[in-house]
Amino acid sequence: MSGLSRLTSSTSIISSMKKMLVGALLAMTASASFATTQMKIGTVNWIGYGPFYVAEALDLYKKYGLSVKLQVFSDPALIPPALVGGSVQGAMLTYDQVIGQVAKGVMQKVVMPIDYSNGGDAIVVTNGINKISEFKGKKIGLNPLSPSDFLLSYALKSNGMTDKDFTLVSMTPESVPAAMASGQLQIGVTYEPSLSQVISQGGGKKFKVIFSSKDAPGLIADVLVFDEKYIKSNPKEVNGVMKAYLDGMAFMKAKPDEAAKIIGKFMGISPAEVKEQLTGVYNIPLAEMPKAFTKSKETTSYYASGEVISGILKTKGQISKIPTTESTMDAQFVSALQAK
Repeated sequence: MSGLSRLTSSTSIISSMKKMLVGALLAMTASASFATTQMKIGTVNWIGYGPFYVAEALDLYKKYGLSVKLQVFSDPALIPPALVGGSVQGAMLTYDQVIGQVAKGVMQKVVMPIDYSNGGDAIVVTNGINKISEFKGKKIGLNPLSPSDFLLSYALKSNGMTDKDFTLVSMTPESVPAAMASGQLQIGVTYEPSLSQVISQGGGKKFKVIFSSKDAPGLIADVLVFDEKYIKSNPKEVNGVMKAYLDGMAFMKAKPDEAAKIIGKFMGISPAEVKEQLTGVYNIPLAEMPKAFTKSKETTSYYASGEVISGILKTKGQISKIPTTESTMDAQFVSALQAK
């Protein structure tokens, strides 16, 4: 083989190697660009979280580079510890839970308001009870350190009573319907879908709502929460979860029937029940989200609702000090989404 032939052959080999190298780099780049971040978000069965259920079912997180799995907890009190332990990266909590965590020095922050209960949480009683003052000396079934506990505390305080006026029977919200149906309890505190299960018993004539979150608008608020360290190291992921939630909410508005089927499948209820329960909650649109982070006397502001919540939690000995409202939230993501 001549020198020229050898040179031509070497040049061809080098050219082929370059093409292979470029191809490999392009493949790596493409793979990186489509890589997804795995996340788990703690939740409970609650109608207000419908947009998240829709987002998971339709994989609306994918376009934001996320693969999100919702982890359902039967007891909402178990979610904050799971967030601390890292078994979930994000959580859907009620605002009173966040106050409780921050008061203990656990920096879990609200990044987005989700909804507030508008009748979806309630105190249910047998038809023989007509006033809250009649709770004295009776057993009340509820989940301690939960929205149910807070709602009851608020109702009692509004009627000049305290938790010393009744006997607490600890149980999960899902256990309340059976306990009341069996006659173990005359009073229970729960939320949807368990609330509807109680009310529907006896053809709707056996039990009734005596006090609900509709009587205290904004006080039971659901929020999206992340640990402060996670927020700082994963802002893109936090933003992606919020965008997928908003996409889920838009889908619910555009295709309510299809959305009701998806949510019903997740919660184990019928589409008709989904639509009925949605009337007891108000999912906050992006345009209204800044109100939650703004100082106001309205209870839809965390400054106003937080003052009431913190006072009750401190009185009950659930927290030793009241945290500042600013320490419970991070409004940067809502502000950025609004700006766009």
